[in-house]
Amino acid sequence: MAVFGLVSAVAGFVKVRYLIDKAVIDNMIFRAHYRITSAILFACCIIVTANNLIGDPIDCINDAVSDRVLNTYCWITYTFTLPENILKPVGTHVAHPGLGIDVGEKRYHAYYQWVPFMLFFQGVLFYIPHWMWKQWEEGKIRMITEGMRGAMVETKQEREAKTQRLVQYIVETLHLHNSYAAGYFFCEVLNFVNVVGNIFFVDTFLGGAFLTYGTDVVKFSNMNQEQRSDPMIEVFPRVTKCTFHKYGASGTIQKFDALCVLALNILNEKIYIFLWFWFIILAVLSGIALLYSMAVVLLPSTRETILKRRFKFGTPAGVNALIRKTQVGDFLLLHLLGQNMNMLTFNEVLDELCRMLHLGSSSGASPTSVPSAPSTLEMSPIYPEMEKYAKDTEI
Repeated sequence: MAVFGLVSAVAGFVKVRYLIDKAVIDNMIFRAHYRITSAILFACCIIVTANNLIGDPIDCINDAVSDRVLNTYCWITYTFTLPENILKPVGTHVAHPGLGIDVGEKRYHAYYQWVPFMLFFQGVLFYIPHWMWKQWEEGKIRMITEGMRGAMVETKQEREAKTQRLVQYIVETLHLHNSYAAGYFFCEVLNFVNVVGNIFFVDTFLGGAFLTYGTDVVKFSNMNQEQRSDPMIEVFPRVTKCTFHKYGASGTIQKFDALCVLALNILNEKIYIFLWFWFIILAVLSGIALLYSMAVVLLPSTRETILKRRFKFGTPAGVNALIRKTQVGDFLLLHLLGQNMNMLTFNEVLDELCRMLHLGSSSGASPTSVPSAPSTLEMSPIYPEMEKYAKDTEI
């Protein structure tokens, strides 16, 4: 029950929130990194540290050495297997796969005590790009869409007033959102680099066995029963050897061979085969998302298609005119607004924006001649009251 409680605490990464409660500032692939992947890694970290699921993580046997001393020693140092004995028949030639007389090549296993720390560290790595984007974004979308997210519940007059204020903000800050977009696209690149880097990071951690781990497991399931070697047992052996030295009664060095049962590996092998497939899928999806973002940045026709197909906005001529008068940063702002607003309300915003861009702003100034962008605080519902209070108290 304690383990269930700890794992449940991780569910906050993937819980669904209504749009009216929290603004959406990224896409589904972006959220798969910091919500799903981080939650998976933190949950796995909790599971492998829950000793009550499998008993002791290591249990070594040797009649001449205390079990407690041997277990501690073999856990904090390393154990090993003999690759040439992997395929030998168990019960007749070897006691367990990969065991035997200490002759030939040895494969050392020292990763197991670091698995929880690695999983936790990886979870943090997958959350960092989201944290960076939140700091860069500074709640802009949340503030300017306050009262406009989710279903339409207000009257037409209230909606028109909010739409007018939002469009006025967009017009007055036209062409001033490119650095905002640069931060978003940088974090998308960071997501892709992060997932690919984690694949090679885990491969190094497991001694070069992770890159082909998933394909080896798939091949193993299709091989002849008598001529196949389980790659999960090779990478995560359940029984290994450990050598312990101590001084004898006369001061001579004595060598003791011990067999160690690594019960934790029954979980590790399942965790890493799942992570192999998940990382591959996430890397492919992240690469596609990156190509999509590149198309948005480099091809105005892509931006037109998004407005016409996804948001069902306007005529081809109107969409083309809007794209020609906006830049990439402006489009990203509009795209995020479209993700947070009702489709009808968002189309009203775009219609009003087109009208103001074609006829000029209400002040008569050119939208691009504004020297600096107003603070996103001015888009907050409490700003008019703050401004009125300042005027009333002015001497």
